This record gives sequence, structure tokens and C-alpha cells, in this order.
Amino acid sequence: MTFYVENESQAKLPFDIESVGRLVCEAVLESERCPYEAQVNLVLTDNAGIRELNRECRGIDRETDVLSFPNLEFEKEGIFEVPKEAEADCFDPETGELMLGDIMISMDKMQEQAESYGHSLKREFAFLVAHSMLHLCGYDHMEPMEAEVMEGKQEELLAGLGITRD
Repeated sequence: MTFYVENESQAKLPFDIESVGRLVCEAVLESERCPYEAQVNLVLTDNAGIRELNRECRGIDRETDVLSFPNLEFEKEGIFEVPKEAEADCFDPETGELMLGDIMISMDKMQEQAESYGHSLKREFAFLVAHSMLHLCGYDHMEPMEAEVMEGKQEELLAGLGITRD
């Protein structure tokens, strides 16, 4: 798996962002039985950066904690079917990896939420990465049943990694 990290916020965290992010991404891909080696991009920004992108991409003029930009359209969540005509857009020609998509996390929001929920920055970061990765795998939470499925998967993944609420 290729995992790119760009830290626009220059925030320093008490853990290695790349290793924790990669660990969570790999756990999601394994649990979803992704049949491909994958590539994921993570951008760490601040509230202003994520607000701008949220406004541009979703028409919502406010900060959010995480945005997900899947590169693959899923007919059913967790089913990694790439139509022949979309292969050139979905696979990196140099590595052959599935370009799964991009994750953008507001470091400001992440810190606020960790404090508000009373758990560590590492736990909040891992939660946001897991949440976004599930979006990149076709999951959503617009309906109560969808939210229940996503929440269950997130908790199971983090518990399996030993990243629990402190």
C-alpha cells in the first residue's frame, strides 16, 4: 500500500501520523477484503482549509472534521468492481495500485473533538481515518441503517488495533 501524507497545518502530534494512518488504512482494506494493492492520499489542514473545500465541493459553508474523496464509484459498499473502461482512471500506471481516493482532516477540529470526547489525539485521528476510509470503500451514513453499519465497523476496527477510547 502507498500512503501519502501532506501536512499543510504543520501541526505536531504525539504519535507518528504516517504509521498510525497507514495501520488504520491497511486494517480497513483487509477487513473489506480489497483485492488490490491500494493508494491513499491524506491531507492534514486547518479549519479554514477544510471549510473552503467543504464550501467548494459540498456547498456547505462551515468547518467539518474530515472530507473523503473516493476515486471509485461503488454499486455496493465494499465491492471493488472496476469497470474495464474506468481502469485507466482507477489504477496508477506506474505501480498498478488502485487509487482509492483522498482524505482531508482538519487538525483543529480533530483536536477540538478529542478534547470534547475526552480521548487521545491518536484515537480521534485513527477514528477519522477509519471513517474516511470506509467512505472510500463505498460506505455512507445518510440513513440510520447505514450509520449503524459504519459505526459498528469503525469501532470494531479500532478495537482490533487496540486504539480505544482512553
